[in-house]
Amino acid sequence: MAHRADPGTRPGLRLFLDTADRAAWARWLPTGLFHGVTTNPTILQRSGLRSTVPVLMDVVREVLTYPVHEVQAQCWGTQTEALIETGKALAAIDPRVVVKVPVTEDGVRAVAALHALGIRTTLTAVYAAHQALTAAAAGADYVAPYFGRINDSGRDGLATMATMLDILAASGSATRLLVASLRSADDVAILAAAGCDTFTFGPAVAEGLFADAQTAAAAQAFEEAAASA
Repeated sequence: MAHRADPGTRPGLRLFLDTADRAAWARWLPTGLFHGVTTNPTILQRSGLRSTVPVLMDVVREVLTYPVHEVQAQCWGTQTEALIETGKALAAIDPRVVVKVPVTEDGVRAVAALHALGIRTTLTAVYAAHQALTAAAAGADYVAPYFGRINDSGRDGLATMATMLDILAASGSATRLLVASLRSADDVAILAAAGCDTFTFGPAVAEGLFADAQTAAAAQAFEEAAASA
């Protein structure tokens, strides 16, 4: 399964929509802003979906009707072997699937095994800077730290992201920092200014990217001027 030759391997900004809400896909994915969609068992549950291969097959196929490059789907199982097997099943759905795996010891072992099979992976549920090094060593394509939750725990999320970026750059790794648990469009802007280029966020943050009263007023003024002319 040589899944690495995907059309989305170019460098640069990547935005992911973090939801299993079909209405959100229909609203935001046609904009062309999003590199892909990220999901996990919690996100699926919020939309009334179960974490099964047939369900995720339907999710992946629907998402890929939109102009996106990737769908990230999380495998399940508490032991390495189970994570590998569900990861392989998810990757078999489509070459554009990236398999998410929690950064536990079993998860890291599973990522190394999936990487050896040519399956692209994301190590997720990351809270500590040193876990970026773990992800790079395991061959993960992405490492996904929870920015908002790190801040909630009393630690400095921005400083943690900066350290992770330094670790990945120093290691020469191709692993990308996929910043998750974002609460606002301002979070995205601050992190982008600090050097982050890959983000996943929900529909509320997507809405915030456009929610500016002055922009709305200016657009309305343009329409009024066009109508009067």
